[in-house]
Amino acid sequence: MSKHTEPKTLDQRIDRIYRMAKSHFGEVRFVGIKRHTRIGWVAKIQFDEFESLAAEGENATDALRNLRKRLRKIIDRYNMV
Repeated sequence: MSKHTEPKTLDQRIDRIYRMAKSHFGEVRFVGIKRHTRIGWVAKIQFDEFESLAAEGENATDALRNLRKRLRKIIDRYNMV
């Protein structure tokens, strides 16, 4: 019997990215998403003590997914050292 899972909402994706960033880097000013006229969707994490991280996507979900992948790579690279 297969279990059907509901698709994640944008709020859930943003919360997950926020928790990941906060647990690894400490203070996070905000995690958000906006539609840019020329680029498309942009997801961004703004830190208090570091430069911000941003990722683009064709839609809001893609942008958040790309941002999470980018954050994951940075955390993994940091943990390798």
